[in-house]
Amino acid sequence: MAALLLFLACVVGTQYFTILEAQDPSQLSLDYYSKSCPAAEHIVRQEMECAVRQNPRNAAIILRLHFHDCFVQGCDGSVLLDDTATLIGEKQADQNANSLKGFDLIDKIKVKLEAECPKVVSCADLLAIAARDAVILVGGPYWDVPVGRLDSKTASLEKANIDIPTPKQGLFTLISKFLVKGLSITDMVALVGSHTIGVSRCVNFRERIYGNFQLTSKFAPASEIYLTKLKETCPMEGRDDNISPMDYITPIVFDNAFFGSLLRGDGLLNSDQKLTSLIGFQTTNLVIKYWADPIAFFKQFSDSMVKMGNITNPEGGEVRKNCRFVNT
Repeated sequence: MAALLLFLACVVGTQYFTILEAQDPSQLSLDYYSKSCPAAEHIVRQEMECAVRQNPRNAAIILRLHFHDCFVQGCDGSVLLDDTATLIGEKQADQNANSLKGFDLIDKIKVKLEAECPKVVSCADLLAIAARDAVILVGGPYWDVPVGRLDSKTASLEKANIDIPTPKQGLFTLISKFLVKGLSITDMVALVGSHTIGVSRCVNFRERIYGNFQLTSKFAPASEIYLTKLKETCPMEGRDDNISPMDYITPIVFDNAFFGSLLRGDGLLNSDQKLTSLIGFQTTNLVIKYWADPIAFFKQFSDSMVKMGNITNPEGGEVRKNCRFVNT
C-alpha cells in the first residue's frame, strides 16, 4: 500500500495541558484534533501500514497494548511509562513482563506526531487510533475513535497485577473484571475475539495442554494432531517463551475463526475455552452467535472497542512529549 503524502498543516491549540486536569468520557469527540492537528490520524495510519506490512504480528501487539492500557486507570497511556527514580511503571506487571511489545513502534509514531503537531496529540489517543488501524490492516472492522484523552502522570503496578485478566482465571472472575470496568458479558466475549490475531507464550497455555481438556469445555477435546503440535512447542518444563497462535487456522487475519476453534474444543488458553464451559450458558451462546455470524461479531467488536476506549482516567493528566516519561 503506497504511503500517503501529508500536506495538512497543524496549529498548536489549547489542547496541550501543562497542569493536571480532570477528565470524563464526555470530553472525547471525533473532531478533537480537526483544527489543532488534522493530519493526526493519517500519520498514525501511515506508520501502522508500514509496521504491519513488515510484520503482521504488529497488529496484535498494538491491539493488546491498548487493552492492557485501558484496564489499568483507564485509557491514559500509563502502560507506556518507563520506570524512573520517582515512578514505578506497569511494564513489569505479571501480565506485561516479557510479554507486552510495541513500545518502539509507539515511540516512532509519537516522533512523527510531535514533528507535525508539537504537544498536541496524547499518547493515549495515539494508542487508541493505532489499535483501530491495526485491526483494519489485517482484515477487521472499522470504527470511529473518539479522541481527546489525556496522558496520566502516574502508573500503577499494583492495579496492573490485579485488574488485567489472566489466562488461568475462572469464568466468573473474568466476567467480574470486565463488569467492574463497565463492560458487559457481551463486550467481554466480543473483545476476547481479538485473540483471532494473537499469540500466547508457553507459560500461559502449558496447564491447558497438559491438563484435562474435558474439564474446560462441554465440547469435544482438542484434536490430537493440534495437541501434539502444541506439546512440541511447549514441553512440560522449559521454553516458557515459546509462542503459539491462539487461532491456528488464520493466525494473522482478523476474522471469526477463533470462535470456531472454541466450539471444537481447540481454544489455546484455559480462560478462552471456559467461554464454552458448562457454567457459561450466556458466553457459549455468544460464541455460537459470533461463529455463525461474522458481521454480528465485527459490529459488536467495534462497539465494544469504542466502549472500552471511552474508559478515561478521572484524575486527568497531560499530553506527554515522550510517551515513556511524564513531562518535566
